[in-house]
Parts: sequence; structure tokens; C-alpha cells
Amino acid sequence: MMSSSCLGMDVGGTKVAIRLESDGAQPYETAFRWRDGDDVRADLRALAAFLDGVRRNAPAPIVAAGVAVPATLDRSGRVTAWPNRPGWTGLDLHAELSRMLPGAAVECADDGDLAALAEARAAGCEDVVYLGIGTGVGGGVVLGGEPAPGPRRGSCELGHLIVDRSGAARCDCGRQGCVQAFASGRAILRRATRLRGEEDPVGYGELVEAWRDRRSWAVLAVDEGCAALAAAVTGANELFRPSVFIIGGGFAEGLPGFIQAVECHTRRLARAGHPAPRIRPARLGALSSLGGAMLLAHSLAAGPGSPASAPAPAGLPH
Repeated sequence: MMSSSCLGMDVGGTKVAIRLESDGAQPYETAFRWRDGDDVRADLRALAAFLDGVRRNAPAPIVAAGVAVPATLDRSGRVTAWPNRPGWTGLDLHAELSRMLPGAAVECADDGDLAALAEARAAGCEDVVYLGIGTGVGGGVVLGGEPAPGPRRGSCELGHLIVDRSGAARCDCGRQGCVQAFASGRAILRRATRLRGEEDPVGYGELVEAWRDRRSWAVLAVDEGCAALAAAVTGANELFRPSVFIIGGGFAEGLPGFIQAVECHTRRLARAGHPAPRIRPARLGALSSLGGAMLLAHSLAAGPGSPASAPAPAGLPH
């Protein structure tokens, strides 16, 4: 039998991460960062060159590619909204990726949905709500081992739950009061800059150091994001009653004690007679969406079926 490769790709607001799994070879991971600005044609040229290099160095032809995206897509794979890169609106992403990966079956899905599926598989749990804290706030729900509400009904946009009716903070989507407006990496860094009171913006590394040192401006900036996440967790728990809530994403992973702070706020919101939701860190760390993209790629390579029927990505924690 001819050897083949499967490709998982996590398209984020600041970078693109790729994992290549080939028969008889060690998995290969690489990434590149988007340049500043929102020139979709420049983005596509950079992505095409990046994928061309991956294809040329692959030990076997790429037969399937699963792609995790934060953008909202219609059923044909066209971008209908992506607040972090608005120039992509209207782009036929599926067609562009199929052109960049000739001969491969390509499928795109919501990054939060795929992350939830990968984390559910890694935890061996069929009922999971996942929240990923990165450039934005992604999320997904898995019930009975299957993504909810399901691909025909769209993704589960937990980052756009309204947690503040006063509309004190504007979300990147243009609406006010979304959990993403308070708890995304960008929102927390903006708040940290304002609370510190200096002109230069706070960077992530600086925030992590200040958070560890318990500087007041960093603690307040992060804690407000944790309180917003606790409100989202509490509301989602009333709807889904999952076995566990999982919090992941690169931003949250780098802040020690972040999840414990969310748990503390969640306990304060618990309803009498009902236990507070269980909250756990992501087993795949910042690689949850990439792991889900690999599940999707293997499912495509195996033939008709859902990502849930695919094997767990090789080399990722179980």
C-alpha cells in the first residue's frame, strides 16, 4: 500500500500551526506568524508559500487536511465573519486551501468545536464543554461524544455569550458585553495597559511576570477576565450539565493559577442544591484545536464519517 500523509492546520488570529503525520515517519510540527495588517492577498501568498514548503518536505503525498478556523464559514466554506482579520470576509477559504493542497481532501471546521472534540477524546469523556483563551475566546460542546449543536446547525460560539448587559466592553465582533470582550487575550492585555497607567502597551510576557509577582494591575486585569469566564461557565452549566469544563488556549496556559481563579469565581455563582461545575485544564495545552484538526484529517483519509470516529492524533497526549 502506498504511504500517505495527513495534515492538521490550526489557523489562528496571530499564527498558523501545522502538524503532519505520515506513515512510518515521526510527526512534524511547524508554524508561522501572520504579518501585521489585514491584507488578505498578502496573507494568502504567505500561507501558500508556507504550505508549499510543507508539501515539498512531506515524506509522502498529503491525502487529507483538516483545518481549524476561528472564522465563521457558510456551508460552502466561505468566510462570513472574522473580526480579527475582517479582510477575509467573503473569501472562499475552502477553495483557496484546496488549490494550495492539490490532491488532498480538505475540510474546515470551527476551531472551538474541534478543540472540544480533541479534549473530550484525550480525557476519555463524552460530555465536555471547552473554552479556549487565546487571541479571542473560542469554545465548543461535546455531548454523547458528538459535537453540539452539530455541523448542520453551526458552531457553538461560547465566546459570544453575553455576560454584561451594561455593555461596558465592546467585543471584536462589534457587539457589547460578550465574554470575549472581557476574557480574551487581547481584552486582558488592553485592560492591563489601562490599569498600569503607562503609555506603552503591556505585552504578554510582561503580564505573565507581573501576574506571578501579584502586581495589583496585573491581578485586577486577569481577575476580571476570570470572573467573566466564570459567568459563562455557570450559564453553560445550566444548559448542558457536562461532566467537566475544560479551559485551554495558549494565553491561559501561560498564567499559573488562571484556572483556579475561574474556579473561585464559579463557586461564588453556584446555585443552592447544585454542585459547582468541575473545571480542569486542557490536556493538550495550546494544541487542542490542532489535535482536533488532526482528528478531522484522519477521518477524511479514512472515508465517510465524522471526526469523532477518527483515531486519536499520534503523538498527542491521551
